[in-house]
Amino acid sequence: MSDSTGRAAAMRIAVGGDEAAFELKALLIEHIRALGYEPVDYGTYNAEPVLYPDVAVKVARAIDAGEVARGVLVCGTGIGVAISANKVRGIRAAQAHDTYSAAKARSSNDAQIVTLGARVVGPELAKAVVTTFLETEFGGGGSRAKIARIAEYEGEAFRDSPSV
Repeated sequence: MSDSTGRAAAMRIAVGGDEAAFELKALLIEHIRALGYEPVDYGTYNAEPVLYPDVAVKVARAIDAGEVARGVLVCGTGIGVAISANKVRGIRAAQAHDTYSAAKARSSNDAQIVTLGARVVGPELAKAVVTTFLETEFGGGGSRAKIARIAEYEGEAFRDSPSV
């Protein structure tokens, strides 16, 4: 994908979270930008309480609509936003609190969203998890049949994530 100057456009990454992870979300937005991606902030924008399912579903729908390539969601544990995002058909959100899980979420499970818990991981580990997630591609192979089966249970035909 190129911009109007012919340069490669940065991959757009949706980022969202609740008030429990507001500070971590801000840190990850800057980290994603430093990696050369274009972060798109889906909220929350302050430390006031929000319903995290609303933020998670916005991110998941943006991925489904092709507005962004991947997503990073944060809340206190990473669990609630993962459950919420996975309610959007075709979306695979995976909770990862280490780089191995982040890599497998992409390479084996073709996850489009990684979720983290601000009360579970520190800032440096969170940045490493996000870096790994964004820099890992789906490996296909034997995992392709497993992803296709998940899609069958979900009621839709499997489609590879767009290469960006």
